[in-house]
Amino acid sequence: METNALPFRDLAYVMIAAITGGLVAWRLRQPVIIGYVLAGVLISPLTPGPSVSDIHSLELFAEIGVVLLMFSVGLEFSLKELLKSKFVAFIGGPLGIVISIFLGLGAGHLLGWSPAQGVVLGAVISVASTMVLTRLLIDQGQLRTTAGRIMVTITLVEDFAVVILIVLIPGFRNLEGGRILLLAQDLGRAALILAPVLFLGAKIIPALLTRVARTQSRELFFLVVLAICLGTAALTSGMGLSLALGAFAAGLIISESDYAQEAVAQLFPLRDAFVAIFFVSMGLLVDPASLFSNVGLLGLMIFLIVIGKFLVWMGVVLSFGYPLYVSVPVALGLTQIGEFSFVLVQVARNAGIIGSELYNATLAASLITILLNAALVRYSSALATKMRLAKQMPDPARKIEDMEDTHDHVIICGFGRVGSAIGYALETFGVGDLAVEIDPDVYATIRSRGVMTLFGDCAHAHILERAGIRHASLLIITVPDRERARLALINARKLNRNLPIMVRSHRREDYHFFMDAGATEVIHPETEASATFIRHACGHYLMLPDSQIRQYLRNFRDAMDTEHRKPAKEPQVVTEVREVALGDSPFAGRSIRDMKLRELFGVTVVAVRRNSGESMINPSADTILEKNDRLRVLGLSSEIDSFAAYISERAQPVEQE
Repeated sequence: METNALPFRDLAYVMIAAITGGLVAWRLRQPVIIGYVLAGVLISPLTPGPSVSDIHSLELFAEIGVVLLMFSVGLEFSLKELLKSKFVAFIGGPLGIVISIFLGLGAGHLLGWSPAQGVVLGAVISVASTMVLTRLLIDQGQLRTTAGRIMVTITLVEDFAVVILIVLIPGFRNLEGGRILLLAQDLGRAALILAPVLFLGAKIIPALLTRVARTQSRELFFLVVLAICLGTAALTSGMGLSLALGAFAAGLIISESDYAQEAVAQLFPLRDAFVAIFFVSMGLLVDPASLFSNVGLLGLMIFLIVIGKFLVWMGVVLSFGYPLYVSVPVALGLTQIGEFSFVLVQVARNAGIIGSELYNATLAASLITILLNAALVRYSSALATKMRLAKQMPDPARKIEDMEDTHDHVIICGFGRVGSAIGYALETFGVGDLAVEIDPDVYATIRSRGVMTLFGDCAHAHILERAGIRHASLLIITVPDRERARLALINARKLNRNLPIMVRSHRREDYHFFMDAGATEVIHPETEASATFIRHACGHYLMLPDSQIRQYLRNFRDAMDTEHRKPAKEPQVVTEVREVALGDSPFAGRSIRDMKLRELFGVTVVAVRRNSGESMINPSADTILEKNDRLRVLGLSSEIDSFAAYISERAQPVEQE
């Protein structure tokens, strides 16, 4: 039996292209879907160079990618997140989508398109990528801001709207004859089919997952989750609905069970692989020649997405009572289209509503607007700050008229969870603290607590002066935006050269970023989490002496600081603890203090194990070392290597007694 190797070769091409495109996009700090689509363009039969032999051989894999993508959307769909933004999500979200669709309908009318094509254009531009936007907000430290929460909840509403649009788009052809009631019938039919599926699924599937989970077999659990996804999709498809709608329904059912997170964790690797194939296959269908011949359409789409949607969403958010410094960042963040626009345009193309021109323009517009959006989101933070400061707050200075004359107080820039915890601690110990906060909601909460508070951006030198920076005893910067934190640090150092400044770092690589700007100490969550684990494991559970644990933690933090201060490009800068045999070395008979290991090698002795079996944890500096002692040392791997090599060159092993 001979097997046709061409489909497997094509699949290998696609996977290699996806890996290459994804790596390039990652190195350029761009969303990986851009790399996937561009990689697909490069291996397409429509472009020069190596190409797949048959585009259609990948359609099944791409379809599975869409199914798994919609299934994961159902799994992660969070009603709780929507409730946080209340009316702006439930009412403003659908309102913005409808206005965007009418925007596309109007543009299509000007182009002489049919109403169905205009509505498809509006649907395609109406949905932003939750995946892309969330990644950008995390990178910029804006995910937990008011604007960030609104953006994410609106995109969740858009994700749900995609499900409805997938049902409606095939029926858009009925708009040609004005038979709009047929669209309502399609929607009603979908509801009638989905209602019993969701009801029965909610009764049966959680119990089924419980039984499977009791087997403690990860393989069985994964297969059952996958079967639920594909089975529900096949069921709805057999009833005349889309595969994607059934997959979303299956995800929605499982999301309400106790096993949702385990399902997410097990499914995501498979989903990511098939979704990569889907995006590459989208690129395979792009015809660059057709795209260049329709530059006008591409320009129109970019205009509608960037300018049109900006105006739409700014108006919608403003109408719900949010100020400009919230509305503008929200509107800027939503000026892109992504993966679900690809899904919608594919559905419309399969239904015969649109041709290759709009399809190609959609893919190109997505890539361009995502790139533009990355810059706009970065800019939106600074813009929002300027707008906040320009807005007149209700007498914020009345409570702080004498602030510049305050002495020996602690200034906390950013009064979120970390800043608030520090503030409570300082108040408990009777230390005067002053909060500098830019979020008006947080600002109002702090003032209601009676904390001395200044509204403003800590990155501005004027605000720091008003906070009494010249006479403060300590500055603590906990703001999530690294650029604002760095500017605050630089300005504070200019105003008070000797002031101790602590900065919270969200990323390990930001240590040098802040230290070079003048920080006294950079606190990184990973280091502190490690220290907490050490303290709890050794103290609470292993009952080791508290004084020795404290000494070990001091050594640990010293070693971590040493690691941070190494140049970023130096290899092997990993902190570790390793045991080194002393043997019959010149160090035998000398004290730890005399060895000067910290000065000579950068390592610290945290334990000594005698040849007799006796162990000393965190030995004192006066401890005399003996032959064949085994030293447990803490330091960088390269420094321990140097120390071990030095010992081995001079040591004469002594036989065990």
